[in-house]
Amino acid sequence: MFILAVLLTSAAQAQNKLFGRVVDELTNEPVEGAFIQSGSFTAVSAKDGAFAVVLDKTQLNISISAVGYGIQLIELNNAKEEIKLKPAAVNLREVIIRNNHQMSFANTISKIDLNLRPVNSAQEMLRYVPGLFIAQHQGGGKAEQIFLRGFDVDHGTDVQITVDGMAVNMVSHAHGQGYADLHFVIPEMVKNIDYGKGAYYADKGNFNTAGYVELQTKNHLDKNIVQLEAGQFNTFRALAMMNILPRENKKQNAYIAAELLYADGPFESEQNFNRFNIWGKYHLHLNTRTKFMASANVFNSRWDASGQIPERAVNDGTISRFGAIDNTESGYTGRININTRLTQRLRNNDLLEYQAYYSRYHFNLFSNFTFFLNDPVNGDQIKQTEFRDIWSAQAKYQLIREKSGWNFYSTIGTGVRYDQTGNSELSHTFRKTTVLQAIQLGNINEVNTFLYADEKIEKGKWMINTGIRADHFYFAYDDQLNTSLPSQQQVIISPKINIQYTAGKQVQLYFKNGKGFHSNDARVVLPQQGQQILPASFGSDLGMVWKPFPTVIINTALWYLFLQQEFVYVGDAGIVEPGGKTRRMGVDVSARVQLHKHLFADANFNYAHARSIEDPKGENYIPLAPDLTSTGGINYQNQKGLTASLRYRYIKNRAANEDNSITAKGYFITDASVSYTRQRFMIGAAIENLLNTDWNEAQFATESRLRNETNPVNELHFTPGNPFFIKLRFAVTF
Repeated sequence: MFILAVLLTSAAQAQNKLFGRVVDELTNEPVEGAFIQSGSFTAVSAKDGAFAVVLDKTQLNISISAVGYGIQLIELNNAKEEIKLKPAAVNLREVIIRNNHQMSFANTISKIDLNLRPVNSAQEMLRYVPGLFIAQHQGGGKAEQIFLRGFDVDHGTDVQITVDGMAVNMVSHAHGQGYADLHFVIPEMVKNIDYGKGAYYADKGNFNTAGYVELQTKNHLDKNIVQLEAGQFNTFRALAMMNILPRENKKQNAYIAAELLYADGPFESEQNFNRFNIWGKYHLHLNTRTKFMASANVFNSRWDASGQIPERAVNDGTISRFGAIDNTESGYTGRININTRLTQRLRNNDLLEYQAYYSRYHFNLFSNFTFFLNDPVNGDQIKQTEFRDIWSAQAKYQLIREKSGWNFYSTIGTGVRYDQTGNSELSHTFRKTTVLQAIQLGNINEVNTFLYADEKIEKGKWMINTGIRADHFYFAYDDQLNTSLPSQQQVIISPKINIQYTAGKQVQLYFKNGKGFHSNDARVVLPQQGQQILPASFGSDLGMVWKPFPTVIINTALWYLFLQQEFVYVGDAGIVEPGGKTRRMGVDVSARVQLHKHLFADANFNYAHARSIEDPKGENYIPLAPDLTSTGGINYQNQKGLTASLRYRYIKNRAANEDNSITAKGYFITDASVSYTRQRFMIGAAIENLLNTDWNEAQFATESRLRNETNPVNELHFTPGNPFFIKLRFAVTF
C-alpha cells in the first residue's frame, strides 16, 4: 500500500499548497496537533510542527488553533513559513474530534495533564498513562515494577519505553528482561508524553505488547530556573536548568540541566538514596527546513534497601512495617547517553529523519528475597551486575500526498540496535563482600535489525491505517561457567491494521488490530535452540472518543489480547520458567471534564480479566495481574499563578499466585499539591498519601525461611508504601 500510494500520487498535478511549521511563540518549540483550516481543506501539524494544507481559492486567510494556544488567523498574502502561536489557558472547548492521520488523541490529553498536574519524578510520569501503575521495591533507585492491561510487566517486559527516541528497555538484563530505568531523566525537562495501548503501531517493536510510552524532552528553555526542595525523611533535591546561548538566538540554542537528590525514606534502616543527573542539549536550525539535535547526559545513583519483608514477621511483631530482615541490600546504577538526530523537511514537505545514539551502562544490585531458605548459615543474598554498551542507528522517510480528495500519509523506516553486555553476573554472596557461588557469568551479544512500512489513507470521515514490521534478532552468549551454545537467529513479522471513523465533531470510532512481541533473554534463547524465542501477541481494540458536551471528553475501549507460549528468564534465580499461553480482555474508560474556566477533573477506570489458557480453572490466575484499577483527580489553575491538585489512585485486591490462595492487597491513596508562581519565583508544597494510609507498594508471593524457622513458608512479601509525606519547593526563574 505504501508503494501504491507513491505510484498513485507521483503523476498527480501539483496543487497550490501552503507548507509551514507551527511553533510556540515563547519557547520556539514545535506545536504538534495544531489544526490548520483553509476553507474546506484541513491539516494537522506533525511532531516537528510541520504541515501542508491545500489552499482554498475562495479563502483570504487560514485559521490555526491548538489546545493551550490562542486561535490565529493568517492572511494568505502575509503567510510565513513559520507560524507562531501564543500560549493561552487550556480550554476543552477547543478540543475538536477530527479525522487525524496521527491517530493519537491521547497525545492531546497528555499535554493538558502536564500543564495542570505537578511533576515529582520521571518515573511518576508513567502514571499519566490511564490504567498504568508503578511500584518501587528496592530503595528508590531500582527501575519501577509496572502494571498495565492485566500485565505484571515486571520492570518493562511488555511496555516499550523511550526518551527522545532512545530505548530505555534493556534486553537480556541481569535483573530481568526489558528492564526500564527512567531515573536518568530530569522530570522538568519533559515537554510531552506520547503513549498508546496495545501493539498497533508499526514503528514500535520489541516490548510493545501491552503498550508504549515515549517521553520527549524540551529543545528550548523559555527561562532559567534554580529550584530547591526539602521534605520529610531527610529528603533534599536541587535543580538547575540554564541556557548556555542567548534566548534571542533563533538559529541555535543550548542548555544544561542538573539534578541532585538525597533521601533516607521512612525505613528504620536509612536508604542513603542519592542520585545525580546532568544533561546538555543543543539544537541547531541549519535552515528553515533542516534541524540538528544533540544531547548528552551522565547519571549515577546509589542506595541501600530493606527489601521485601514477610507478613508473618510484621504480624508477630518481629519487625515493624518499615523494618527489615536483611538490611544489607543495596544497589548502584550509572548511565552515559549520547543522542543525535537530523531532521530535514523537503520542499514538497516530505520528511527525512536520521538518528544515532550510544549508551554506556553499569548496574550492580544486592538482594535477598528468600532470607535463609537455601543457605541456613550464610543467607540467600544474591548479586546481579553487568556492564553494557548500546549502539543504535535508525532512519525514516515520510511523505504526504493528496489526489482527488484522497490523502496518503506514508512512512518507511529502518534501523539497528546492538547490545554488548560484559560480565553479566548472578552470584550467591555473603554481606556483599564474599562470593560464595557463581551461578551465572558471561558476555552477551544481541542485535536487532528492523524494517517497517506504514500507510494511512484518509477519505472524508474514514481513516485506514495498515502497517507491517519485520524484526531480525541475533543472540550470542559467551558462558564463562559452562560450555557456550551456538548463536541463534530468528525473524518475526508483525502486521497492523487500524480503522478510524469520525462521525462528526462529537464522535469518533476506531477499531485497532495488531501483532506485537517481546524478545526473551539470550540465556533462554540459546538453550531453547531457537524455539519460541520471540513469543507474539495478538490484540484488538474497539473504541470510541465522544464529546457529549463542549467541556466533557470520554474515551472508551473494549480490548482483547492473546499471548503465545513464552519462556521467561527469572533473573533472581537464573532459571527458565515456562509461561504458557495467556488471554486477557477488558474495558478502559477515561473522562475529562472542565468544570470551570480554571477547574478540571478527570477519572480513569480500567478492568482486565487475565487468565492462563492451559491451566485448570481455579489454578489459572496470572500472579499480580491487576483486574480493577482507577485514577483521577481535580486540578485548579488560574492566570494569577495559583495551581492546586488533589488526586487518587486505586487498585483492587488481586491474586498473588496461580490458585489465588495468596492475595496481593489493594489500596486507595490520595496525593495533593499546591503552588504559587510569579514572574521571578515559585513556591509550592506536595503531599503524598494525604490520609496516611497503610499500603503495600510492591507485593510478591514468595517462599522464604527466617533464621529461627525450621520449615519454609510461602506467603505474601511486600515493600510498604510511603506514609504521609510532605515536600516543600522553592524556585527562582530569570
